[in-house]
Amino acid sequence: MAAHQHSPDSSSEECTVLEAPPPKDTCPQHGGKVCDYCWACLRPLCAECASEHGEHPLAPLGDALEQHRRTLEAWMRAAHDRLPQISAAAVVVGEMVQQLTSQRAAIEEDIQSSFEDLHKQLDVRKSVLLMELEVTFGLKHKVLQSQLENLLQGEGVASSACARAEEVLATEACVASLEVELDLKEKLEELARRGLSCQPEENDQLDLILEADGLRKWIHNLGTIVTTSAVASQSEAMGAGLEQCTVGLPSSVTIVTRDKSGGACKSGNAILSAEVFTPDGSIVDGEIVDHKNGTYEFVYVLPKEGDFSLALRLYDQHIKGSPFKLSVATPQVSPSTTTPSNSAANATPSTGSSEGAKRRGKSPGQKKKGSKRASSALGTPRRKTQNPIEDDLIFRIGTKGRNKGEFTNLQGIAAAADSGNILIADSNNQCVQVFSSQGEFKSRFGVRGRSPGQLQRPTGVAVHPSGDIIVADYDNKWVSIFSSDGKFKAKLGSGRLMGPKGVSVDHEGHVIVVDNKACTVFIFQLSGKLVTKFGSRGNGDKQFAGPHFAAVNKNNEIIVTDFHNHSVKVFTPEGELLLKFGSNGEGNGQFNAPTGVAVDANGNIIVADWGNSRIQVFDGSGSFLSYINTSADPLYGPQGLALTRDGHVVVADSGNHCFKVYRYLQ
Repeated sequence: MAAHQHSPDSSSEECTVLEAPPPKDTCPQHGGKVCDYCWACLRPLCAECASEHGEHPLAPLGDALEQHRRTLEAWMRAAHDRLPQISAAAVVVGEMVQQLTSQRAAIEEDIQSSFEDLHKQLDVRKSVLLMELEVTFGLKHKVLQSQLENLLQGEGVASSACARAEEVLATEACVASLEVELDLKEKLEELARRGLSCQPEENDQLDLILEADGLRKWIHNLGTIVTTSAVASQSEAMGAGLEQCTVGLPSSVTIVTRDKSGGACKSGNAILSAEVFTPDGSIVDGEIVDHKNGTYEFVYVLPKEGDFSLALRLYDQHIKGSPFKLSVATPQVSPSTTTPSNSAANATPSTGSSEGAKRRGKSPGQKKKGSKRASSALGTPRRKTQNPIEDDLIFRIGTKGRNKGEFTNLQGIAAAADSGNILIADSNNQCVQVFSSQGEFKSRFGVRGRSPGQLQRPTGVAVHPSGDIIVADYDNKWVSIFSSDGKFKAKLGSGRLMGPKGVSVDHEGHVIVVDNKACTVFIFQLSGKLVTKFGSRGNGDKQFAGPHFAAVNKNNEIIVTDFHNHSVKVFTPEGELLLKFGSNGEGNGQFNAPTGVAVDANGNIIVADWGNSRIQVFDGSGSFLSYINTSADPLYGPQGLALTRDGHVVVADSGNHCFKVYRYLQ
């Protein structure tokens, strides 16, 4: 039926006729009832339409509609089933965004801090040069000014005497003037014979040698932001090690990193981990070599036949095809072989890449740079198995992340004497994590923030004899006191501290705080009352340049690592220097920025050498004794260090985002 609608611009007699739409089950072309469906054209048909569709596949309309409904429902279920995967991915990416933001903030902070420190050092040097200029000028000026005054005084006296003599000589000689003439003669004779120095007694040289060109070039190249665009979903592995492995012989796998579009990455430094799992669930160690061109090589040796698997992760995500099942074969024995001692296992040292051999054989004093090592399972001690080099490592715990048992820039470390627990200041995760002496995760506490009881950047941790946990908070500029179960109790040092780094406790229960920014050591009572403080910025005996951590020996003497002065200093509780040892370098007893420090029962001093990525041991007088052997699983920028109740060394391996426990002097 036609509908009429009046136009507002027309007279009442004029109207527009609108045709009503045809019913939905009516063919819009022929007007007949729709009864069929063409699967080729995906449209409903009337009887007349059906005759036009020739050999197209047709179906009753009801069946077709029901089939469409079933298809829609199937795709709805598929999309619904995908929702958890999408949600999980959103969580992972969200965490990565948060971590990226945190990393940016931390790096920005480090840049600001480092350049502020450089500015301060430049200001100190400027002040020293200005002071040296003033002192040198003063000494020279005093000599020349004194000589000038003597000469001017002598000149005045001589001129006056000569003028008087000329007046006398202008008159006739007489007895009356004889006495005056004799006085003048004596005075002139004295002036003529006086030994006034007429040669300059000093020179006027004041020059400045400021070799700034090299410094400007160094500043121009100072610092770099390290990253890569590699993603696990596009990166792949290849090589003989994925096809066939031989027992006892090195196998090699090449990893090619790619960006999100599949393009090959051209730079190194990606965070890559590799784990070979044995049939019994243990892990075989290997070596990752970073070729600095976007490719990496993983070299490993399998000890026996069995069902092994290789997990390759990039930024904690499996790459394409990971984990891989490995095919292992027994080595072929040569017909001329007469004894088992000629087996392929004995040929291992001469087989494999030269790069891998070099890395496995490097000395403890060398700094680990490019390689990234396999991470441990969450909260489970990663026992050393089949190390190509025996070292003192007992186990390592941790990988990079924000979950329990994971770390991001762990720094301070402490070992409780009563419980044996190991406490970690997890700096960028704004928390303290607690583990048993065997490495099992127990608990963690800390909420990010700038209010009392919250943590912004925990860097140092210690355990008080009362059981309280003491945490240095670098960004909040105070030290927080928590109960043994992680409940906030109090804070100390607020308003006094500029950047607390390490904390320790002396034999009287005082809290020792190493203020990295102020270059000062503060000693507080647990109540917060300041007992004493000592130290200032500089390179003198009682000065520091970015001190990091402290320890206390059996004599209650305080041992402080002086980071930028590359030394260790020992003080009385009152702040008087007793001992200083160390210099900048890579040799025995030298440091490249020392960090963590601990003292054993015999007074020996154990020091984490951050820049050289090693741990050195000294006697109580500062004489070098030995290294902790870390060559099979090298450290990368160690920070805090402590001795456990059972006499082992535990160290925060900051660059590898884990902590490690080593045998000590055994």
